[in-house]
Amino acid sequence: MTGSGHKAPSGWRIAVLGGGAWGTALALAMLRAGHFVRLYARDPETVAAIDRGENPRYLPGIALQPGIVATNDIEAALDGADCVLAVAPAQSLRAMLTTAKTDMPSGVPLVLCAKGIERDTGALLSAIVDEILPDNPVAALSGPSFATDVARGLPTAVVVAARNEGLAADLAARFSAQNLRCYSSDDLIGVEIGGALKNVFAIAAGAVTGAGLGASAQAAMVTRGFVELRRIGAAFGARPETLMGLSGLGDLLLTCSSAQSRNFAYGLALGQGKPLAGLPLAEGVPTAAIAARIATERNIDAPIITAVAAILDGTITIRQAVSALMTRPLKTEADV
Repeated sequence: MTGSGHKAPSGWRIAVLGGGAWGTALALAMLRAGHFVRLYARDPETVAAIDRGENPRYLPGIALQPGIVATNDIEAALDGADCVLAVAPAQSLRAMLTTAKTDMPSGVPLVLCAKGIERDTGALLSAIVDEILPDNPVAALSGPSFATDVARGLPTAVVVAARNEGLAADLAARFSAQNLRCYSSDDLIGVEIGGALKNVFAIAAGAVTGAGLGASAQAAMVTRGFVELRRIGAAFGARPETLMGLSGLGDLLLTCSSAQSRNFAYGLALGQGKPLAGLPLAEGVPTAAIAARIATERNIDAPIITAVAAILDGTITIRQAVSALMTRPLKTEADV
């Protein structure tokens, strides 16, 4: 079992692809775990800022400890890497991996650190890796973790999943450091599903709060949302205990309760009737539409996901959605 008292194996050369808040925070976490870290960012200004020990655009007010080598040359970032962390947003992952394909070291693990479902294809992110980089074993890092908390070194627990249990355990051991506890799992699909769908419910929670519908309504929405997460997870073959863990219920509780979550903040603005243009990327927006489509195609009862998708495309209002949810036919709570 790994944990805060665990001493990591000898350092790896880790490439972090993505210079946003989460990519920078993970680069710091890998540095603290004893690894040599190269961080790739497309924006030269971000690279220059990280070299100065800051990332004011994405992590304002947080000093970055020295040791991260930042570059806007993806070939240089990947050169000799023992492991690659892909931190591009879900809808940008395919493009990033296509760009990286030529320089990706064969056989090294690629760890997905973003959460979502590809909007155009309905593919889980691991399927995109399988398609573009079939020679690289895929893993995912997920769980209740805000970038600012990880960057500051505050206590955080996450899960690292891979189809191969041994790989998952090795990655979890190597990533663990003081105040970052990594559990391992071989339920890759379960971890991906939990991470993707919780963003949709975070938008719903923010909308309920923004519309002033009360704490009771928010608690009911999150609880029944978790039922929908379990239904869809089961349809994909996810294990129930995975969805009850850090990457499912844990992440759901965090992102549905704080405006620090971009998805909650997006829903909050939506519920308050504020302009949405210019808000930080909320991955739950594209995920809601594809999740609603998946639920329809697979005949899965997912009224909250369907309502969020309809609100986002302007088909119904929040009040209309709540009214429709409250007047659905009654059934037993155990009817999941």
